[in-house]
Amino acid sequence: QVQLVESGGGLVQPGGSLRLSCAASGSIFSINTMGWYRQAPGKQRELVAVITRGGRTNYADSVKGRFTISRDNAKNTVYLQMNSLKPEDTAVYYCNSAPSGIADYWGQGTQVTVSS
Repeated sequence: QVQLVESGGGLVQPGGSLRLSCAASGSIFSINTMGWYRQAPGKQRELVAVITRGGRTNYADSVKGRFTISRDNAKNTVYLQMNSLKPEDTAVYYCNSAPSGIADYWGQGTQVTVSS
């Protein structure tokens, strides 16, 4: 069983940066593809970035060129570096298996608020 704990969110001004971390209590090496999701108020959860066990990445068009996903299998941690943040990036961010998430793995998420 894997438990995922997200951290690193906060309040940042437009154009700023944040680095999110997702720490797994168990081995994420067994999960081939990990992803970062986000859910804004009143909207459905969306997948914004994925990374395979081998390090291949893919991004939603809305974050491409601004966000970078990475993983450290030895540390059981997945990261999301977010640059050039925009108000529309405001959401609760979660990590989970991709592309659809495993129900038992959803954590509390970490709030990201982009506002001046």
